[in-house]
This record gives sequence, structure tokens and C-alpha cells, in this order.
Amino acid sequence: MEDTDSKDTPTTRTPHTTATRTPHTADALDAGTTHAAHPLGAPEVPDTTGILDEALERLHASGPERQGWLSNHAPMAVEALVRRGRAPRVHRWLDAYRDRLEDMPAPRARVTRDNWREALGDPARIADWAGYFERETSGRPWREVLAEWWPRLLPGIAGGATHPVIRVGHAVRTLLTTEETAPRVTELAHALGYWAARHQPLPPLATLAAAPTAAAALDAVPAVPDQTEGIRHRLAQLTALPGWGAAPGGPDAARGLLAELVTAATHRYATHAHGEPVMLVHAATAPNAVLRTLPALPRDLWAPSVGAAWAASAAVTAAYTPAAAVPYRPAAVPTAEEVFERAAAHGDDHVIKFADTALDVGDPVALAATVRSVGLIDPWFG
Repeated sequence: MEDTDSKDTPTTRTPHTTATRTPHTADALDAGTTHAAHPLGAPEVPDTTGILDEALERLHASGPERQGWLSNHAPMAVEALVRRGRAPRVHRWLDAYRDRLEDMPAPRARVTRDNWREALGDPARIADWAGYFERETSGRPWREVLAEWWPRLLPGIAGGATHPVIRVGHAVRTLLTTEETAPRVTELAHALGYWAARHQPLPPLATLAAAPTAAAALDAVPAVPDQTEGIRHRLAQLTALPGWGAAPGGPDAARGLLAELVTAATHRYATHAHGEPVMLVHAATAPNAVLRTLPALPRDLWAPSVGAAWAASAAVTAAYTPAAAVPYRPAAVPTAEEVFERAAAHGDDHVIKFADTALDVGDPVALAATVRSVGLIDPWFG
């Protein structure tokens, strides 16, 4: 069984022929990054409706996967919908997602502080791990639990096709910026449990020549030789990645490098998403999850987080990057508000999560990349 979305990927459209009519997106829109006509940034709306907690309570009877390997994206998508002011859409969206949920598996054996190492990376222990982190977060502050487990889990960031760390990032963002309700703390517990169960270190990797920027480093990532199967098969072929971000210098520099990586991966999606429109979303959303989590972590964990985020983004890139870029530019770059409305109306979970990250980046190239995702991935609604 593959630990991947590739067997559950929505039917994708072939790239539009109009995509080749303009220069590379980053070049074509470069002047637009300074245009004040575009209200950039990430509009966020505090949830005073209780809908997020209702949605999480609906979801916590479900496991983080179905059919043994396909990820449950609902907790991440509903958090993004609520965060971006689309709470009224959440329950309808969950109703449409219902068939993609399975009950949480039955527990097998209790994970404890003494025996956790033997259960790490065992997907059959998903329920055991969820129970462990529920107990941990009910007995002490969630930040303390996160700080203890972050360095343990970080080497396995690619596990579960990076979905566990992405889910952690959504949960932490909510806890950092809103009230710490029981469903929100439980969501973090389930996200950490998913990561522990799917913990999967990458193979030992050589370091290629260092790249000066995150964008150059992603461009220098060599594709794996065989891109015909799922992500576990592809990641097993990794042998080397370009050097980037190895010596961040300090916590604030590390945060800057992570932001640079998220921006580069989001921009790159516009011209490379045709390689695999769903899976390449994670090259941006995984490092953004790490970036979102930093404020909840001790500052001495920020610098080590850069290397893990880079490895995750680069690994996904190697697994799914196409042979060549396809220049892309939409007819017009919508505002951030319009972009997220398109994503919410489209309905696909990856489109929603990618739009959420693109709004964090907030420039016209990132917004154009979201338009690209809307065009390449078939919609759920309408």
C-alpha cells in the first residue's frame, strides 16, 4: 500500500493550450508584485460562530486515513475555510466529504512514555498514538507536548506524503490565534498521532552543490528516475538533494529562509504543477506548516526545522516534477479575496489548502498559482 494521494487523486485536466502564450509566470508577473492595485496579503476572519469546533467534533470520530493509506484532509480544509471567512460553507463541504471518512481504527496497545519508540512509524498504531497524545495534551500544556515531540517527529516529516505535518500546522495556527477549546487541542493531538504513526525518514542523501536561493534550489532538484508509482516508491529512489538552508544562522534567519522556501514552492507550482497538480501542492504546504508552527516552538528548534522543511519540499519536487516548465499567466490576477472564493467554490481539499498557503505568500505570482490549481484539478462543486 502506498502512503500517498496518488491513488486518490481527483481527475486532473491537461494543461490549457493558452498556457504557452506568455513568458514564465514569475517573469511575466514580476512587475505586478509592486502594483498597489492588488490588495495583497491574507485576509483572516476570527471564528465567532463555533462552526470550527462543530466540524472538528464531527471529524474526531474518524481516522486520519481511509483504505489504509489515503489521507483524511477534512480537518485541514475546514480550518482553512473558517480561517478565510468561509465558515458558512463548512458543514456543506463536510457533507460532501462524508464518503471519504472512515471510523478511527480500534486501539491495539497503549503507547506510553516508556514504549513509544517501538510504535513510532507503525501505521497500524494510529489509534494508539491518537490516544497517547490525547492523554498528553489533557495532562499538560499543548505547547510543552509539541516542543517535546517536534524534534522526535521532524526526521519523519515526509511520512504520510507530508500530510501529518501539514495537519499539525493547521492545528497549531488555530491554537496560536484563537481560543484553546477542547476540540482544537484534540485536533492537535490527532495530528501529532498521525505523524507519529506515519513517521518515515528519508533515505540517506548526498548533498549536491549549494544553491543561492530557494527558487534556484528547487530548480536544481533532480527528478527521481521512475515516476510511475506512488510516493513511497518515488521517495525510496532519492539519492541526493541540492544544498540549501543548511546554516540558517539563527532563529530569525531560519524563519526568513522558511518564508523564502514557501514563496518559491508556491510560485513554482504555476509553471510546474502539470507534473502532478495534486501532489505538487505539498511542496508548498508542507514547509508552510513548519513556518506556521515556529511561533509555538522554542527558538532553538527553529533552525533545525529549516533542513527538514527543505527536505520535504525538495523530496516532493523530486517525486513529481515534470521534465520542463510550462509558462503560465491567467488573463487577470484576482485579489486575494477573489482567489480564495474561487478555491472554496471549487471545493477540492488540495485547492483550498493551496489557496490558503498562497494567501500567506500574498503576491500576484502566488495568487496566479492558485488560479492554476483551480484550472488543473477538477472541481467538487458546480
